[in-house]
This record gives sequence, C-alpha cells and structure tokens, in this order.
Amino acid sequence: MQKNILTYLLIILAVATRFVPHPANFTAIGAIALFSGLYLNKKQSLALPLIAMFISDIFIGFYSPYIMGSVYLGFTLTVLLGQYLKNKIQFGNIVLGAVAGSTIFFLLTNTAVWAFGTMYTHNLFGLFQSYYMALPFWRNEILGNLFYSGILIGGYEMIKNLAPQTNSATIK
Repeated sequence: MQKNILTYLLIILAVATRFVPHPANFTAIGAIALFSGLYLNKKQSLALPLIAMFISDIFIGFYSPYIMGSVYLGFTLTVLLGQYLKNKIQFGNIVLGAVAGSTIFFLLTNTAVWAFGTMYTHNLFGLFQSYYMALPFWRNEILGNLFYSGILIGGYEMIKNLAPQTNSATIK
C-alpha cells in the first residue's frame, strides 16, 4: 500500500513539474524515472514515468509520434539505469545516474528531432547542429535531474536510515 501511495505521489509530482513555470527541461520526470528504477518493482518503475508523461501530454499536447517515442524511450532507459544501480546506491552513482540519464535523453531526443523533423538538414552537419542547439536544454535536464534526484533519493535514503532508529513504542 505504501509503495502505491508513493507511486501516486511521484506521478503527481512529475505532472505538476511539467505545468508550473520552469526553465525548459528542468522537471522532475528524469529524476523520478531514476528513483523509480532504484526503489520500485520493475513493473511499477517502468510504468510510472510513462503514465506521468502521458497524463501531462494529454493537457500539454501531443506532437510527432517518432519524437514523442524518443522522449518516452529516454525516460524508460533512465528507469533501466536506475534498476542497474539498485544495489549500488551511493552518492557518486546517483550523480552519475542523473547525468547519464540526461545524456541518454539528450542524444535520443535530439537525434529524433534531426531524423524526423524539418528544422535541420539530414546530414552529419544537421545532426551536430541539432545537438549544438539543444545544449541549453541538456544543461537544464542535468541540473533538474541532479536537483530532483537530490531531493527524492537523498530524502528517501535519509528517511529510510532514520526509520530503524525510531522506537515504535514511543510513537503514540
């Protein structure tokens, strides 16, 4: 039951951070994908970011299915990265996971924008131009993932480490 409540709260947080004013790509969704891979079961962890994205996309709007697919795939791969790090939860690994998740997302989505969009020429120059123009978004994605991962994962670990020290007999 507690995991279900946590799942619902994470979906609400992910959706909310896409609606409140924020720098482009500075949202909780990447950090939530990493968090869910670390702490939730496989089924929940894979579904959580996709459900959150779908709910918010209903209101924000849908766009090119290929580009949207790359966005959803990027977050799915971040979940898998979290699952890989599940038994290696340390500060350095979380930072690495947040940056790696952002980088995977950056490469996938901007390759899709180049391949399926009309903004860039379909040659190597156009691909590099797509990456170059997206560098501010990548920076924000990294900063957002680090910020929200720090809050979510750091907070969860702190609560988890404090919980065994609490004597249930003293809590009324």
